[in-house]
Amino acid sequence: MGELDGVWDVKRLGGLLPPLVAVRKEISGTSGTTRLGPLPGAPFDVVGLTLRYRGPFRGFVDELESSGEVVQGRATFRGREFGKFVMRRVQRGG
Repeated sequence: MGELDGVWDVKRLGGLLPPLVAVRKEISGTSGTTRLGPLPGAPFDVVGLTLRYRGPFRGFVDELESSGEVVQGRATFRGREFGKFVMRRVQRGG
């Protein structure tokens, strides 16, 4: 089981991100999904402490700094930061 495995609530801290109401990241091993409520999610690959989005979201990367149950994140597009967020674990495992 990876350090990031589980379900995480996501909250906006600043930048050009929307409010992120009802946004969750579900992570299991080397992959995961960012979900907005019951809608289908945006899939990503987990590479260390980065989340690299696939498909139409290619170029978007979340860079994370872990401190246990709370993770700080920087949302980037093609290497440029456009927002900051925090993730809080709500469920362990993947």
